[in-house]
Amino acid sequence: MTRAMKVHRTGGPDVLSWESIELEKPGPGQIRLKQAAIGLNFIDVYHRTGLYPVPLPFVPGQEGAGTVEAVGNNVKNIKVGDRVAYAGELGAYAETRIIDADRVVALPGSISFEQAAGMMLQGMTARMLLRETYPIQPGDTILVHAAAGGTGLILCQWAAQLGATVIGTVSSIAKAKLARAHGCHHPIIHGEQDFVAEVSRITAGKRLPVVYDSIGRDTFLRSLDCLRYRGMMVSFGQSSGPVEPLAPMQLALRGSLYLTRPLLRHHIEKRHDLVASANDLFDMVGSKRIHIEINQTYALSDAAKAHSALEDRTTTGSTILTV
Repeated sequence: MTRAMKVHRTGGPDVLSWESIELEKPGPGQIRLKQAAIGLNFIDVYHRTGLYPVPLPFVPGQEGAGTVEAVGNNVKNIKVGDRVAYAGELGAYAETRIIDADRVVALPGSISFEQAAGMMLQGMTARMLLRETYPIQPGDTILVHAAAGGTGLILCQWAAQLGATVIGTVSSIAKAKLARAHGCHHPIIHGEQDFVAEVSRITAGKRLPVVYDSIGRDTFLRSLDCLRYRGMMVSFGQSSGPVEPLAPMQLALRGSLYLTRPLLRHHIEKRHDLVASANDLFDMVGSKRIHIEINQTYALSDAAKAHSALEDRTTTGSTILTV
């Protein structure tokens, strides 16, 4: 037996149920992982509310880190006692879990369990956005929405390291200071500044090659107005709600724009892509070119409180759940 947070019906944070569950032995190609820390992400909220449907009941959560307790048959290169981490694998909100061995990566000694839990999904997402979705070039000026969030802070730091000038939207003066301290050259505060006008001012009317938007409904259409001809709109989240349907002609009328909605799992589906992505992230964090801000920590049994804080947008940086 182990304990886990389960969802038997979709709804608010109150549907998260802390209970004992049976844990089978790891099958062929699987490991049993004793988790030390688990990451909190908005996709956990989408699963809990049913916005992204998954079969009920389920254990939410997409990332974590811990120590291998047991291995099944045909598992190579992983042994009991190894430190590992993962992202993109549903079922993280548990003290101990079963997971396919080829979906975990070895955790360097320089990276703590807490760091790993706070960065695997967000950090590999940032790498995907900056290196693959729209490969940043030195001299690019870009816009990052929710710049003080977990993914936002990593995006700002990594983009700055690649030679970009980073414009970022935030919701308060305190978040603006945090974003600026993590590579955002031009923080813009919602409600006090018009981000479209500010982008035009900062770029002297030239606008941007790319916008990275995890907010969705509240920012999507106006973000299109920040793009230069043939610019790229990258929608990778919807914390304010789903984006309304868009007629393709709107992209043409705004300057032959490109629109994409990338998912990390499609970029790390193959084992070698997963390892390459994680190793790039480990290198950036291990060399201190990127700092992971873990600004909220909750016990796993208090996951409902963590969800409420995330949805209320009172969090900054990464939030982790500890076991």
